[in-house]
Amino acid sequence: METLHLHLISDATGETVGKLARACIVQFPSVEPKEHVWNLVRTKSELSKVIKEVKKKPGLVLYTVVNRQLQQHLEKTCIDLDIPCLSALDPIITAMSKFFGLKSQRKPGHQHILDAQYFHRIEAMNYVLAHDDGQSVADLDKADVILVGVSRTSKTPTCLYLANRGISAANVPLVPGYPLPPELFKVKAPLIIGMTKNPKHLALVRKNRLDVLNQDQETDYADIETVHKEIVNAQKIFTRYRWPVIDGTRKSIEEIATIVLQHHTQRREGNP
Repeated sequence: METLHLHLISDATGETVGKLARACIVQFPSVEPKEHVWNLVRTKSELSKVIKEVKKKPGLVLYTVVNRQLQQHLEKTCIDLDIPCLSALDPIITAMSKFFGLKSQRKPGHQHILDAQYFHRIEAMNYVLAHDDGQSVADLDKADVILVGVSRTSKTPTCLYLANRGISAANVPLVPGYPLPPELFKVKAPLIIGMTKNPKHLALVRKNRLDVLNQDQETDYADIETVHKEIVNAQKIFTRYRWPVIDGTRKSIEEIATIVLQHHTQRREGNP
C-alpha cells in the first residue's frame, strides 16, 4: 500500500477536519494515510511550527482555519512547496454566505461554544450512563428513546452516540429467564425500539467477547442454538408490542443511530 502523509490543520479541536479526511480516504483502499494532526492553530507562530513539520514530511494539507491571514500564509507556503492545500470549510461557507446574503463571522472554534445545546448533550450523556443495561428503571419515562434487545446487539454504544446528538437514551436488556421490568410498559413519552442481529453473527460477536474477557467458551452465551432462541423470543416480544425493530447486523453504530433518529423524528412529527 502507498503511504500518504496527510496534514490535518485546525484552529479548534480538529474533529471536523479529521472526520472529513477519513470519510474521503476510505474511498482509496490502496492508500494508507499517515495522519499528522495539528490542533488549536490560531497564531502565525503556531502555524509556522506546523509548516516546519510539513516541509519535513510533505503531503496533502487539509485545513479548517477560518482566519484569512493564516489561510493565505498557509496556502502561499504550500504553493511554494508544490504541496496541495485544501480548505475543508471555505466552499461551504462561501455557498452559505451567498445564499444567506451575509458575511460569516470567521471565529475559530465557534462551533464549540458552551451554549444551551452543549449542556443539553451533557445531560443526555449523564442520562445514558445512569440508565445503561437496565439501570434506574424508575424514571424511564424521561427518556427520548429506549432500546431493548438481547446481549451484544449494540445497545450501549448506540445510546452513547445518540447522547452526543442530544438524545436521552436508555437501554434495557432481554435476559433469558428474566421478565422485562414492569416500568418499561408504563412509559408513554419515550420511543421504544427493538434491537436484533443475525444469530450467527451475534454468536460470533459473543464468542469474540468471551475471548477478550478470557472467559470459558463452553457457556451457552455464545452457543448458536441458544442465541437463535434468544433472537426468536425477542422478535416475538417486539411484534407483540409493535415496537419498531432495527437489525444491526453489519451496520456501524452511526448507521444504527441514524435509523433510530429517523424513527424518533417520524414519531415526533406524528408519523409513526
